[in-house]
Amino acid sequence: MTGPLGVGPQALPAAPLEDWLRERYFQAKTDISSSGVHNYTFGELRALDPALLGTRELDELMFRDGPSLGDERLRAAVAARVRPGPGHVVMTTHGSSEALYLAFAALVRPGDEVVVATPAYHSLSGLATAAGASLRPWPLRPENGFAPDLDDLRAVLSDRTRLVVVNFPHNPSGACVDPRGRAELLDLVANSQAVLLWDGAFTDLVHDHPPLAEPSQDLDRVLSFGTLSKAYGLPGLRVGWCVVPQDLVSELVRIRDYLTLSLSPLVERVAAVAVEHADALITPRLTEARHNRRRVLEWAAASEGAIDCPVPRGGVTAFPRFTAHTDVTDLCERLLARHGVLVVPGRVFGQADRMRIGFSCPRPELERGLAAISEELGTHARGRRRGTG
Repeated sequence: MTGPLGVGPQALPAAPLEDWLRERYFQAKTDISSSGVHNYTFGELRALDPALLGTRELDELMFRDGPSLGDERLRAAVAARVRPGPGHVVMTTHGSSEALYLAFAALVRPGDEVVVATPAYHSLSGLATAAGASLRPWPLRPENGFAPDLDDLRAVLSDRTRLVVVNFPHNPSGACVDPRGRAELLDLVANSQAVLLWDGAFTDLVHDHPPLAEPSQDLDRVLSFGTLSKAYGLPGLRVGWCVVPQDLVSELVRIRDYLTLSLSPLVERVAAVAVEHADALITPRLTEARHNRRRVLEWAAASEGAIDCPVPRGGVTAFPRFTAHTDVTDLCERLLARHGVLVVPGRVFGQADRMRIGFSCPRPELERGLAAISEELGTHARGRRRGTG
């Protein structure tokens, strides 16, 4: 592939998170690695709309190409949910990953400065790197529980900043700006020359305040991104969206013409039902996750200093530090090999002494995972600080 994101697939950096999960995901018996709520079945989704894909509808469904911006019913459902601001429209995509790719390809050229809240999910930094941008990290500092400090953002913004890329609630830490912090962040971008890319994959998964409002309601130079993979429990549908300025639509469509063209009409039909019944899908999973969050924090607090866990303000992952370890990768390997428990080593986010633990899973599964970690820590982590494991 040629173009703004480099020549050939080698121009894209490795995706360490996907490299870690690629095979292990299918080997695990207990999965406490996920950044999304635990998954729904098709039967559970159909229960929300008994007519969904009945025999007659299946027989009449035409497998033709869809509109470049997405099916009108699905786009309308997303728009009713997120409420785009003036001059912005919804485009549905193959997950938010495709939308992010389109945005970086359209907006970034070699030499541009891109500010990225760090640590970051690989798409948010790797796509900018592949486009030849100069990355300027906005550090979310571990010593502050990864809480966003807007003074740190001010320090890295410049007249040369092309994009500001943020992910709130944050993956992997669960840190988040509050509504006042959101307003201040948007003001900072508005007073610069930059475009804001707002990854809202976890918008609906907040614990201390209502979900943050769609940023295009208050800012013109912004693209926001959403997905059915995290709060909706439907990652296998591979459906996402972006809220994009109208004057950028033609460029995104031009790039998409070389990639996917459109979504499947079957997938869009299922996705439309999911978004139309969003609260019915999200609310029970969020309630479960909040109970499990308390359990994870209690478990960490009872570790006698072995585990230091910042409080996740959003999302469904915790990102604790293991105080006797400089790198938990070997510990993560042992958890899978000995217990069938899948977690994510923090090195994939540049924080080797931490581990991403997903807590939106059935409570018995969470308890098995936490018990396995405790057992391994009791066997391997007492005493001197270890280089690995």
